[in-house]
Amino acid sequence: MNATITQDMSLLHLISSASLPVQFVMLLLLVTSLLSWWFIFRKMFAIKHAVRQCNEFEDYFWRGADLNALYQRAGNAHYPGGSMERIFEAGFREFTKHQSNADLSVVMDGTRRAMRATFQREMDRLESHLSFLATVGSVSPYIGLFGTVWGIMNSFRGLSNVTQATIAHVAPGIAEALIATAMGLFAAIPAVIAYNRYASDTDQLATRYESFMEELSNVLQRRASE
Repeated sequence: MNATITQDMSLLHLISSASLPVQFVMLLLLVTSLLSWWFIFRKMFAIKHAVRQCNEFEDYFWRGADLNALYQRAGNAHYPGGSMERIFEAGFREFTKHQSNADLSVVMDGTRRAMRATFQREMDRLESHLSFLATVGSVSPYIGLFGTVWGIMNSFRGLSNVTQATIAHVAPGIAEALIATAMGLFAAIPAVIAYNRYASDTDQLATRYESFMEELSNVLQRRASE
């Protein structure tokens, strides 16, 4: 008798014997969790790569590298430049294009706008899929809760067909319902942690990019004034 109860209460048996709505909720949460983990690892490697490229470019830039040579390197199709390098390339291209303009303020305004446009594109790329992680983190517990409510409803509905209710009649339905809750939390918690971490990382990168744009503007302005 004990062996039968243990077998009936196994995880796989509870999932396979759950009602179709609860099974659909579990499948949806499983797919959502797998997708969120995929984006978590992709974003982790992408941000680490962006930070490394940013460090390398800043180190090379502030060692006194020639701006023209740096621009030629940034424009090389075979050279995988980072976000900061693309911001530099956009700003320096705009600066050299209109450098002969007598009004320095017009030249610098155009340079800043070009860098700002590239900065926005790079930030959009870095922040891609973060909204998905935020959605998973906020919605998954409620999806799991829906499966829980449905499973408990089925469990209590089944009691109407028995003359004497025991824990053996109620336990399987409640257990399958709680599995949906657990799966919702399993999908939500890593997504929330990853979103908070990566949002902070992208904010730090955005601050570094904005600081570089201001510093580059000062360098180009001094260069034009010479």
